[in-house]
Amino acid sequence: MNAGLSSRKLLQTAAVCMLAAALANGQSAPPEKPLMADDIFKNIQVLRGLTVDQFMGTMGFIAAALSMNCSECHHTGSVERYADDTPMKQTARKMILMVNALNKSNFGGKRMVTCYSCHRSDARPKVTPSLAEQYGTPPLDDPDELEIPDTPNAAAPAADQVLNKYIQALGGAQKLASITSFTGKGTYEGFDTEGDKFPVEIYAKAPNERTTIVHLRAGDNIRTFDGRNAWNTSAGTLLPIPVFTLTGGEFEGARIDASLSFPGQVKQILKNWRTGFPSTTIDDKDVDVVEGSSADNSPVKLYFDKKTGLLVRQVRYTDTALGLNPTQIDYGDYRDVSGVKMPYHLTTTWTDGRSTIVLSELRANVSIDAAKFAKPTGNAAKNP
Repeated sequence: MNAGLSSRKLLQTAAVCMLAAALANGQSAPPEKPLMADDIFKNIQVLRGLTVDQFMGTMGFIAAALSMNCSECHHTGSVERYADDTPMKQTARKMILMVNALNKSNFGGKRMVTCYSCHRSDARPKVTPSLAEQYGTPPLDDPDELEIPDTPNAAAPAADQVLNKYIQALGGAQKLASITSFTGKGTYEGFDTEGDKFPVEIYAKAPNERTTIVHLRAGDNIRTFDGRNAWNTSAGTLLPIPVFTLTGGEFEGARIDASLSFPGQVKQILKNWRTGFPSTTIDDKDVDVVEGSSADNSPVKLYFDKKTGLLVRQVRYTDTALGLNPTQIDYGDYRDVSGVKMPYHLTTTWTDGRSTIVLSELRANVSIDAAKFAKPTGNAAKNP
């Protein structure tokens, strides 16, 4: 080694070598620094220190727990007054502090009580027992809430068996490996379209790059995962939030969706696969349920049609400041694309709304400009 190299030069050289080794081993560099809600929104008093996606997810959790929308707490008729205090916002702050205190004093800080514990999708918690509920016919169990019982269902097939059947149902491992990219076109309808349908484009490249572009009246709404970072834009929403980096569960969700675009690698996308769930149905179809863990150890459930072996639903969770937000994606209308079955119908349901993509075209193994997976551009102006 040249003794004339300075200590700083040695450190720089070592850092380059370590980065090269990490990339050679398939490890990606750390995600970029996320945009913080405190730097974008005004008048945040309790929910401080959150990233933009964490903050918006927390707003969604509150809305879902109380079956309310933005206009019931905010002045939605005016962007300038959106951040003003209202009686409902002041009450919400008190409730958040109360719930945090309950968990801290009674459960050692573990989140055992949330807004949903009492509100159960109602603005006002019920205080009187309902005889109709007590003696009436109980509602059907939500398949999304199924958990493996203490004594697992012995009749449930092993996770490997279900996943192998899925790979075979799609066309087999060899055919799946032959698809290295695809593009799609169709229509999008969701909470941000007021019932209208707008053009949508999907770009995907193996092993885990995916971009969805919705062409709305207010501009393009883009969700991108480039294999290392994930971003969202907010065209079509009341507040034009700058392009923001996804973190935590939102980041993991984007990674999983991008990876599942090439399902031959399904076994490697998640870890700690589990089975043994009770029997259940989705849309009158018997399904096999398997669960894996994402990189942040959050559970992800996959539901497969027992008859066809095809994936019909994915359910995953994002941790917010107040509780877990579920996201459900339903897959349907599988068609043959270059020898591989691919879904032409995708419905995403989460606490902030529901959106449906209906594809009219899917083309496999096409050349895609790398710019399609780059960070979207956007305005970084201060918003309420």
